[in-house]
Amino acid sequence: MNPRIIMEEAASIKADIIKARQHIHSHAETRFELDHTLAYVKAALEAMGYEPQLCGRAGLVAIAGGKKPGKTFMLRADMDALPITEQADVDFASTNGNMHACGHDMHTAMLLGAARILKEHEDEINGTIKLMFQPAEEIFEGSEDMIENGLLENPSVDAALMIHVMAGMPLEPGTVIVSAPGVSAPAADYFEIKVQGKGCHGSSPNLGIDPLNAAAHLLINLQEIHARELALGDNAVLTIGTMHAGTAANAIPDEVVMGGSLRTYDEETRAFIKRRIEEIADGTAKTFRAEAEVNWGSGCPTLVNDPELSAAAHRYVQELLGPGKALSVAQLGAGGGSKSAGSEDFAYISQQVPSIMLALAAGHPDKGYIYPGHHPMVKFDNDALDIGSAVYAYTAMRWLEEQ
Repeated sequence: MNPRIIMEEAASIKADIIKARQHIHSHAETRFELDHTLAYVKAALEAMGYEPQLCGRAGLVAIAGGKKPGKTFMLRADMDALPITEQADVDFASTNGNMHACGHDMHTAMLLGAARILKEHEDEINGTIKLMFQPAEEIFEGSEDMIENGLLENPSVDAALMIHVMAGMPLEPGTVIVSAPGVSAPAADYFEIKVQGKGCHGSSPNLGIDPLNAAAHLLINLQEIHARELALGDNAVLTIGTMHAGTAANAIPDEVVMGGSLRTYDEETRAFIKRRIEEIADGTAKTFRAEAEVNWGSGCPTLVNDPELSAAAHRYVQELLGPGKALSVAQLGAGGGSKSAGSEDFAYISQQVPSIMLALAAGHPDKGYIYPGHHPMVKFDNDALDIGSAVYAYTAMRWLEEQ
C-alpha cells in the first residue's frame, strides 16, 4: 500500500469532496430526520458501485473489499446537524434553521471520498472495510440504534475508527491528532427531576406543599456529591441547567421540573453519581413533604481508545502525512491523556470493539477560523477534506494489511 498514491488520489477528487460537503451543509438535518442527507449519501455510494443498506432508523452501511479473507475494519461518519440558526459567512449556508456546526457534513463528505478511493483499490483490501454513515450523534442515540440493528455483525467488526474535525486549532488544516490510549471523551447523561408538591394560594403556604422550596434545597444538595462524595481523581461535572415552575407570583405551584446533565470519565463513578442523584432527590423532597422522580434521558458511555490501535493509527498516519502532520496528544503538551469535555456516541462502539478517535485540524485561527464547534458562526476549512478521506482509507487498508 503506497501512501503517496492514496494522497494523490484523494487530492484528485478534492473538488468533488468539497462539493459533497457543501451540498450536505446547505441541507442540514437533525436527529433521525435525515431524509435528504440519507438519500444523497445513498445515491452517491450507488454511483460508485456500492450496494448500501439501511441500518436502524436512519443509518446506512456499505461494504468495501471482502474479496480476500481477513478481518473487518469499520470507518464511521456521522451525518446529523444541530438545531442552530446559521450565522457563518459562507455562500453555502443552511437556511432551514439547522446548521452543521459540529462538522458532521465534513465527516460524511470525507467518508464518501474514502469510499471512492477504496473502490479503486478494492482488489487490494485484505479483508473487509465497513462504511458506517450514522444519524443522531448529537442526541447520543444514533450509534446505539445502529448497533441494535446489526451494525457490528455480518460481517463481524474487529476494529473501528472515527475522525472528528476541529475548528479554531492553531495547526495546519489536515493535521491529525491521535488520541492516547484510554478514555478520551466522557460519558454523558441527561436527566429530568420532577418535584411534586401541592399548589395553593401564596398567602396560605400551610395549606400546600411548596415544590420550589424542595427544588431549591435539592439544587444545592446535589452539589455536595462533588464536594464531599468523590475522591480527588474522580472528575465529574453535574449541572442543573433548567428549572421550571409556576405562572403566578402569588401562587405556590403544584410541580417543579428540573433539567440536568452529568459528565463522567469513569463508568463506576458514573453509576455512583446516578444512584446518589436519585437518593438525594428522593430524600430532599421528602424532607419538605414533597415527592421527587428522576427520569433519565439520552446519554452515552465513555469513549475508550484501544492501546494497540492507537499506536498503529499513529504509525499509519505518519506514513501517510509525515511526522509533522501526525501528532500524538503528548506532542501537543497534553501529557499522556487526551480527555476532552465533549461526549461522543461513538463511545457505544468503543465499548464493544477496539476503537480509535482521531482529531483533524480544520480551521487555523490565523486564517479567520476563530469560532469553536456548536457556535452559530463556526466555519471549517475545506483544505482538510481530501486529507481526511486519505486518512480514512489508508488507515483501514494498512490495519487489515498487518492482521
